[in-house]
Amino acid sequence: MILANKLGITDQIELAKTEEKISKQKAKQLFDSGDIHQVEVGTFAGLAAIHAHLFGDIYAFAGQVRDVNIAKGNFRFAPVMYLETSLRHIDAMPQGTFEQIVEKYVEMNVAHPFREGNGRATRIWLDLMLKKGIQRVVDWNQVDKEEYLSAMQRSPVKDLEIKALLQQALTDQIDDRALFMKGIDVSYYYEGYSEFKTEEL
Repeated sequence: MILANKLGITDQIELAKTEEKISKQKAKQLFDSGDIHQVEVGTFAGLAAIHAHLFGDIYAFAGQVRDVNIAKGNFRFAPVMYLETSLRHIDAMPQGTFEQIVEKYVEMNVAHPFREGNGRATRIWLDLMLKKGIQRVVDWNQVDKEEYLSAMQRSPVKDLEIKALLQQALTDQIDDRALFMKGIDVSYYYEGYSEFKTEEL
């Protein structure tokens, strides 16, 4: 099913390419404009602002809590009827240590509040929490795609794997522009988008 979009695109491949290009341009702009420093750290409102910035030119639902139930493979994300409660709970979770931040990230992944683009927006959100809480960010180039995806799949039951994977990839280069741009490319690669390089857009 092709998601309704503001651009009137009806071909899935064309939509994927256009979404990747526009939202990567917006991610680059988020960093270069300094708007990323205005994002509320560790709250759903902050995540919604990131999502709206990335996808607002493409989807009317950008930054809005989804109103349909969604699943990936055999995993069903938080049901719509419990989503608001779940997001309030996540907002209240502590984010002072690495462990707390990753636990909060895992919970937000289970909530999967948006219709599309959750992973890409939430990884930026995660890095902002790490930056504020422990003066570190993830060097996503150091995180293998298959290891990351399988660790995230298991994380609602056991989060030790994702914690270990992300901890070994932490860096203190928290304001490094090249690291941010490459991180966006890796984040998109996890989701099957690798047509464009953020730095070149």
